[in-house]
Amino acid sequence: MRIPSYRSPSVAALVAVTLAIPPGSLVRAQSKPSGPAPAPVPQGANPPAGTNADTGWPRSIALPHGSVTWYQPQVESWANQKQIVAYSAVSYTPTGAKEPALGTIKIEGPTKVSVEERVVSLDLRVTEYNFKSLSPEQVKTLVADVQARPLNERVLDLDRLIAYIADSPLQVKNVEGIKADPPKVFSAPMPAALMNLDGDPIWSPIKDVDLKYAVNTNWDLFEYAPTKTYYARYNESWVQASDVMGPWAPVSAKLPESFSKLPADDNWKEVKAALPGKKLSGKAVPKIFVTTTPAELIALQGNISYLAVEGTPTLLWVNNTESDLFRMGRNGDFYFLIAGRWFRAPSLEGPWTFATPTLPDEFKKISVEHPRSRVLASVPGTPQATEAVLLATIPRTARVNKKELKAPDVDYAGGKPEIKPIEGSQGVQQVVNTDKDIVKYGDLFYMCFQGVWFVSKSAEGPWEVASNIPKEIYTIPASSPVNHVTYVTIEEDNDNDEWVTFAYVAAYTGLMIGWGCAVWGSGWYYPPYGYYGGFYPRYYPYPHTYGMGAWYNPYTGGYGRGAAVYGPYGGVGMGASYNPRTGTYARGAAAYGPYGSRAAGQAYNPRTGTYAQTRQGSNVYGNWGTSSVQRGDDWARTAHTQNYATGRTTSGVRTSDGGGAVSTRGAGGRTTVGRTEGGDVYAGHDGNVYRKNDSGGWEQSNGSGGWTPSDGARADQARDRAASGGAAAGTTAAGSGARAGTSSTAGQLERDSSARTSGNTRTTNRSGWESGGGTRSGAGSYGGARAGGGARGGGGRRR
Repeated sequence: MRIPSYRSPSVAALVAVTLAIPPGSLVRAQSKPSGPAPAPVPQGANPPAGTNADTGWPRSIALPHGSVTWYQPQVESWANQKQIVAYSAVSYTPTGAKEPALGTIKIEGPTKVSVEERVVSLDLRVTEYNFKSLSPEQVKTLVADVQARPLNERVLDLDRLIAYIADSPLQVKNVEGIKADPPKVFSAPMPAALMNLDGDPIWSPIKDVDLKYAVNTNWDLFEYAPTKTYYARYNESWVQASDVMGPWAPVSAKLPESFSKLPADDNWKEVKAALPGKKLSGKAVPKIFVTTTPAELIALQGNISYLAVEGTPTLLWVNNTESDLFRMGRNGDFYFLIAGRWFRAPSLEGPWTFATPTLPDEFKKISVEHPRSRVLASVPGTPQATEAVLLATIPRTARVNKKELKAPDVDYAGGKPEIKPIEGSQGVQQVVNTDKDIVKYGDLFYMCFQGVWFVSKSAEGPWEVASNIPKEIYTIPASSPVNHVTYVTIEEDNDNDEWVTFAYVAAYTGLMIGWGCAVWGSGWYYPPYGYYGGFYPRYYPYPHTYGMGAWYNPYTGGYGRGAAVYGPYGGVGMGASYNPRTGTYARGAAAYGPYGSRAAGQAYNPRTGTYAQTRQGSNVYGNWGTSSVQRGDDWARTAHTQNYATGRTTSGVRTSDGGGAVSTRGAGGRTTVGRTEGGDVYAGHDGNVYRKNDSGGWEQSNGSGGWTPSDGARADQARDRAASGGAAAGTTAAGSGARAGTSSTAGQLERDSSARTSGNTRTTNRSGWESGGGTRSGAGSYGGARAGGGARGGGGRRR
């Protein structure tokens, strides 16, 4: 059970620190209360794609009393993805000084994360320092000047930060009650397709046409009433059947004339474009599987083909399918990844059993250059899996104006709320006949919409922004389709102002933690709610774990859909929405994930009453788009704007380990800032500054420009390698992200050097992906993990 909503002090953006302690020894400082958070960036002020608020490392900063070069922070821990402990080397030249002074600082304090921008802001609380050649007054001035710098100079790339803790094993606790029962798995050579029906077909009439269409599928599926024949669009062709479950065959003659009478609106644009349809024959005729329960399809391009996975003795990759399919030797078990869960079977016909906890170690040896490296995010114990878990536990926040924010309209099928108890909860009930997430506890109704809680004394309203949520609501189990609302909490509510801060983690939008990985969905199948009153039926679907043919990569936020094998609208979304107030109904498809949604098709917005075509991506709080909801990561966009004020924006890409060239973008195109002298500089936890020489050894600074070989560090390094083979040991407390291992300075420096290289490489790779407009679903360090699709308008959220 998670902790329910609570109130906590506000997180500061700036902290004043008083230091009056002699230099030369490590000391601890006291901090004062924080001030207000920075104002959000105005609408429309976002920078172009491919830029990042992390301006690269090291950073040269002009201060009121001198200048400083700040080297990339070396992250020691990131507890609960909220509190950071890091060390940095600093080169400080006071005004009038001829030579810089080298020293170290320790940073502790809260962080703010923008997953969308992939940056983290650091609240600079300098709690320890060591400058051998500075006076106490000079150190006090330095620390005060550094902490007063603008926000955009205290931003760290998320990929750089995570690289420090990704190789530390996490003791992950499963979300209580999630399941790993295998879905039905079909397999066939191409062409093949899977028609997913969310339960028995729900048929809707079409005005003035003697056709009905199924609202609860990702296909254009019709029933022609006069002959009781079923027709389905297969890309630009048509198939027919006498029973909706099949068998399906190419249309024998021609489609009924009724198809030409479909309304001339965007709902039927693709259908009318496929009329009269291309003829299917011979090898082009698909094998169509139909299911009314969650299922997946393995479609092979010809006979099964294997490629050996380099670096493993027996692991084979089935390379002629879009599915993530492997085999342990030609006669061993198959391993199939879906929804972040691995399943095993002796043959493609099954039977399939859950296999993530017993996954062979050879999967950890899959190279990041492998075409299916995306599966590493679902292999327990890999850095990619650790990162996916960390990303899933980062809270996203928004400040909501309690007086200005208006709740969405609520409509109940049949006119009155239909209330049912939620089994396994502590007296909580669900209102089931609406497309909103509404629960009842005691005498009050609570609605969770787009990451914000509302409360009302009546199911009909009026609704107002909630200031507290009963702890009993957080007992809703995973077996309930509204379990995801338990991942939205109230972080802060000051009774003296008009604002309340809400937060949600990725599980709200469908990404759960289980078996050491981030997995898609709860594993439960939630039957939809259907209502046939009125001319058009109501269909309220719930999120699906399997059967949508979509993949989502929890490591990178990439989306994809298997349109080729899951129907003309892919498998990532299904169904139609209907607004009884306007008589508007809409059809479309969408892919959902924990960082937002990707949609294509027609959609009705119940908050605005608008009906339009959309191709967009967004996160939960970004959907509001009003001044009454201020996203908690708007500081990231503010940082972008501040960078633009200087006339250029730095991408945060470096070509070497802490030094090297910095790529920048400005009005004059791309330029390059030359290598920073001494860029490969590190802070030792012993208070000394170190750098790596060309031979790979470590040198220690005397604090005023001189460097000497670090014999002690070399001895520590040799001893560590003899004792452990160079591997870092230890474990991490659940959710803390703290690193562990040998306590020697050399071991610490080697781990920090490796992490810095990895983080900089990832940042470079990501910037290349962004500027190139590519997809995060490919190989290398930005692979994908297959997952099911979502429903009700937001990957585990309802429309």
